Order: sequence, then structure tokens, then C-alpha cells
Amino acid sequence: MKIVSITAQVCNAEMRNWIFVRVETDQPGLIGWGEATLEFKTNAVIGAIADFAPMLAGQDPRDIEHCVQTMTRHSFWRLGVIGTSAISGIEMALWDILGKVLGVPVWRLLGGKVRNHLRTYTHLGLGDMRAVYESDTADAIVGHARKVVEMGYDALKVVCIPYSHYTAPNAEVDRVRRVVGELRDAVGDDVDIMVDFHGRPASASAAMAFIDALSDARLLFVEEPVAPEDIGGLAEVKRRSTTPIASGERLIGRREFEPILRDRLVHIAQPDICHTGGLAETKKIAAMAEIAGIGIAPHNPIGPIAGVAALHFGVSTPNVIIQEEMSGAVPWYGDVVKWPIERRPGRWDVPEPSGSRNRS
Repeated sequence: MKIVSITAQVCNAEMRNWIFVRVETDQPGLIGWGEATLEFKTNAVIGAIADFAPMLAGQDPRDIEHCVQTMTRHSFWRLGVIGTSAISGIEMALWDILGKVLGVPVWRLLGGKVRNHLRTYTHLGLGDMRAVYESDTADAIVGHARKVVEMGYDALKVVCIPYSHYTAPNAEVDRVRRVVGELRDAVGDDVDIMVDFHGRPASASAAMAFIDALSDARLLFVEEPVAPEDIGGLAEVKRRSTTPIASGERLIGRREFEPILRDRLVHIAQPDICHTGGLAETKKIAAMAEIAGIGIAPHNPIGPIAGVAALHFGVSTPNVIIQEEMSGAVPWYGDVVKWPIERRPGRWDVPEPSGSRNRS
């Protein structure tokens, strides 16, 4: 069995271009699909996929680790997020092929299931970009949140932290306290709330001003309180915060996660399967986190193939706490691929079809 072609297909989904990867073999009809979506870097990722294609031409797609090593080592130059996103999409497609060849779902190949369903959370508007990024008043946030809870979700995330300088203005801190306080009152204590900082505070001190203001809301976690390169700031936040700290969506591969996990600088790690190197690399990161007593909440605000890959990962990984999904990013999210399960609010069940999905 040999790889004969690797190509990319782009699907515009308003805020993002979903980049789907198609790996074709010399076996009639045997094709694998992956996703390599990277915001604002579409052409660069497509170019990287094209660069990797001749490296894998003629290789056996079932030798997944060998193929990844080939792409990583033959590149010579160290890879950034563009290269690793391309590798991630190709690697996912290889797992899809292997599952189809063996007639089993990919989660079986990743170690088998450790749970009977995967808990999920969503964003305001189920991920509609206007609801997520343009809801800046308590009325708007509470209104969207109530709709999410009414659909059946018991966990949601909001983006309400402003960009700040090295200190946080008192007026903004008080505003955020009021907004999240009203959100908590509206959804009740049985709904988990997460607040995504998006690395907007310019210092640990500014981040802590907001975190302290949110302590009464009893959040599941605050996400990326400082920029990903500010390891010292993250250490300070982790030391001072009484609210669980999550981060990692912009880290690449286990080597960038290693100091964060070694020094236990987060309570929850958030690798993105589409950026960090694929399913196998993310499993390695999860194993490292498990040793450190750190949970996993994979980052996944992108397309449906990434969502299916996250489902197989989450079903087979013991320290996954909860899975992000944005299935309302566009109204036709569920029409792009035939999902292996019926998606339900707050819960994705174990998929049984072989490979990672039915058909794209």
C-alpha cells in the first residue's frame, strides 16, 4: 500500500478557512481525511502541505510514526505552527486510513475507550463569531448563555476580558466582575463557566486583577491568562490564583509543553490536535500531563474533521476533562462531513464506524 497524493481543500467558514487534507492511496477508494486549519495562515499551510507531499509519496500510510518522522526530520529547519499544522492534518488522515483498513474506529487504535461519552462545552451562539466576539455587555452575554443552557449544555465559555496594558484599569476590572457575576446568577451553580483571557493582559499582575475579581463566580478555569511565551508570568499566576488555570493552545509539540508540565504551571493543559503535530503527539502530551497530575481540555474551535479527531482522542485519553466545540460557527457545520455519531448538546457519544469518520 502506498501514498499516491496529498492535497488540501479549503472551505471558508466566515471567520476561518477550514483546511482539509486528503491523502489518497494506490488502493481504489481508500482515502484519508484530516484537518490543518490555522487562522490567518491559509496559503502558508497549503504550501507546507504541498512541500510535504513528495516526502511521503510512495510511503506506506500505515507507518504513521515513520511518516511523521520523515516530515519532521527531512524538513531540516525547525518547524513552527505552520509546518506542524500541516503535519497534523496529514497525520490525522493517515489514522483515518489505518482505521478503514483494519475495520475499526480510530479510538480503538489509540488505546481503546476510557469513557462511554465525551463531555463537551461550547461558546456563546454555539461559536457564532458575532456572539463570541461582539457580546460585550451583561445583557448580551447573559442572553446568549441562557440559550446555550436551554439547548442542554451544562458548560460554556465566554470571552470578556479586554486587552490591557501592564496594569488593569479598575473600571474594566469592575465591569468584568459584574458581567460574569450576572452570568453566574443567570445560569446557576450547576453550569460550568470558563473565561478565555486570550493572553490579553500584558502582565501577570494585570491578569491577576481580573482573576481575583472573578473568584466568587467559581469558574471551571480561566484560559490563557498571559501570552504563551510568558512562562514566568504563567508561573506567577498559577502560584497566586485560587481559580484553576488552563493554557497551551498556542504551544507546539511536547517539547514546548515540557517546561509547562514539568513545573506544573497549569492545572489544565490545552493542546490543539490540529497544531501540535497530530493525534499521536497529543497523546504523548496527555501522558506527560497525567504524570504531573494535570488534566486535558483540548483546544478545538475549528472545523468538523478536527472535531471528529478530538472525539476519538477524548474517548481514548483518561485525563481529558472536557472538550471544546464550536458547532455553530456556521449554520452548515454538520453538513460538511457525515458524522459518525449524532451530536448532542454537552455530550458526544463513542463512534463505532471504522476510521475517524464516515465520509467527507
